[in-house]
Amino acid sequence: MEVPTLSRRRLLISLSAAALAAHVRMGEVEIGVCGPVDDFAKAEQFGCDYFEPSAAAVAALSEPAFADFEKRVSKSKLRCECFNSFIRTLPVVGRAVDRAALTAYMNPALDRCRALGGTIVVWGSASSRNVPEGYSRDQAWQQIKTFLGMAGDLAKTRRIVVAIEPLRKQESNIINSGAEALGLVREVNHPNVKMIIDYYHLRQENEDPGILVQARDAIVHLHFANSNGRAWPKNPDEDPVYGEFFELVKNIGFRGGLSIDGRGTFEADAAASLAFFKRELS
Repeated sequence: MEVPTLSRRRLLISLSAAALAAHVRMGEVEIGVCGPVDDFAKAEQFGCDYFEPSAAAVAALSEPAFADFEKRVSKSKLRCECFNSFIRTLPVVGRAVDRAALTAYMNPALDRCRALGGTIVVWGSASSRNVPEGYSRDQAWQQIKTFLGMAGDLAKTRRIVVAIEPLRKQESNIINSGAEALGLVREVNHPNVKMIIDYYHLRQENEDPGILVQARDAIVHLHFANSNGRAWPKNPDEDPVYGEFFELVKNIGFRGGLSIDGRGTFEADAAASLAFFKRELS
């Protein structure tokens, strides 16, 4: 599929995003929120640093709906610096993998992410990577590596990084730990393929937060939710590992985005949650 040419407006947003990304890496951790496109205005209203929508949801927007959203982003001081849920329906492993279909989806999806200010696209997407029953896990691993190499090549042309997200076993039957994601990053060995750590999944899998140190050079993004109920965090005493995690985030000198990815609303939870992160990261 031919890659669409960016409009002048999209190009300007992309260049602005590059400047924002450079600032993030030089400054403190930025706090964003994962959510549907319709919550973008609330993220700005309640003081977030950026907004993280679903790449698959943005890719599924009609042309008029996407143009409207792009216009709203261009008029805001916020950008959609990160995207989650890279692929929702197309399989990456198994006997039904269609590389042509994956490429045809990823090209315009990545273009839209870039036009909205994206520099990171998170690949959690359990439905795309779950290993079919009876299928070789070794073969699935090789297919994932092939996919990530292909996705990395496409992302590189947009100055975007594809970030692998470890998911708890209840959601995915492969890549359940930061250690596994790190191994995959090293095996793929692509400059535009890195990883994230999601605190909720880390705690659900009882993984040692020390993975932050081991993977410090590969981690480009963080997700966070209270491990008890997957809610927006508000108080240090909700989880005894909060303190250790945030100390490690600071000790490794992490500079990037941390997105709230859990159950909650801006109206009921944003003020307390944003204050929580400010305290913990100070």
